[in-house]
Amino acid sequence: MASTSEETSVAIQPTPPAQVRYCEVCSFPLEYCEFGSSLTKCKEALQKDDPELYDHYYSEEALQAKLGTLSLDAQAKLEKETAKKEAKAVAKADAALKKKMVSQVTIKRIERNKRKHVTSVHGLETFGVDLKKAAKQFAQKFATGASVTKNTQGQDEIVVQGDVSAEIVEMIEEGQGVLKGIPRDNIVEVEDKKKKGGD
Repeated sequence: MASTSEETSVAIQPTPPAQVRYCEVCSFPLEYCEFGSSLTKCKEALQKDDPELYDHYYSEEALQAKLGTLSLDAQAKLEKETAKKEAKAVAKADAALKKKMVSQVTIKRIERNKRKHVTSVHGLETFGVDLKKAAKQFAQKFATGASVTKNTQGQDEIVVQGDVSAEIVEMIEEGQGVLKGIPRDNIVEVEDKKKKGGD
């Protein structure tokens, strides 16, 4: 009985958790950057931040140790795939930027009857704005109702009760709250008047 209690007191100590350092560029652990789409940027950032760690992963010896297990064909294929991934990621980022630049935020003042108006805002989602949060921000700012609805084309838009189109343009220009990063040139104001019975 005494021998078992001695065995438990000399039990193996638990190993502390491993400290994992993540890449600032691709957010993968450093040893997995090669599987991301921005290896070149990852390497540049690591070399600037921690040259010692950079040498650990990307020095000649480290690369030779990695590549020693690969055949020449496999090495060439790996380099080709990495270059392809990086080019694809750059193209995707460029396409997203172009789409943002051509996109428009349409702020429409709609006449309901006589002196009653609503303001609809369409196109904020292209700039990464959460429509529900933006609607809540408008509702708080103007102390009125604001909701996310589908327009006649089936796209989401924010409808704010009241004639607040000028104030919304001002909020977007100032980048208040969730409305940051929308260029002034991409904002279009439209007025939708109700047709009179005689027209």
